[in-house]
Amino acid sequence: MKKLVLPVLLVCILCSFNTGHIYLKGVWEYKGGLFNGKVDTASVGYTLQRSYDKLHYKATLKEKGEANVIYEKGDYEIKGDTCFETQTYSLQPSKLLNKTVKYIYSISNDTLKLLSVLPNGNKVEDHWVKINKTRLQW
Repeated sequence: MKKLVLPVLLVCILCSFNTGHIYLKGVWEYKGGLFNGKVDTASVGYTLQRSYDKLHYKATLKEKGEANVIYEKGDYEIKGDTCFETQTYSLQPSKLLNKTVKYIYSISNDTLKLLSVLPNGNKVEDHWVKINKTRLQW
């Protein structure tokens, strides 16, 4: 029995470490941010939402009395404090289509902040609030 304690303890310790993968799984709603240093407020006439699974995101515009519109889709990957997003679909013409944009991200309480300098030189800081309370997946 005593010989079994050390291996079981070792397995428990090793299992307590996460794999380092974090996912933004859930639905997030845009609440404003900064665009080139100026405040960018969320619209009151409609809402923008992003739904994330383990590898992909889908951006939806929701307006009362109208059908939801998917305006963007893409892939994402988290590495350290960086979120790499690649837009694979855009409802409107986009210079970001099939290009990977590097964001520095942070999560505080239920708010996701994405900061980047876009390929055209614009500086953005987007604030998204989690609206479904499923936990972040490790």
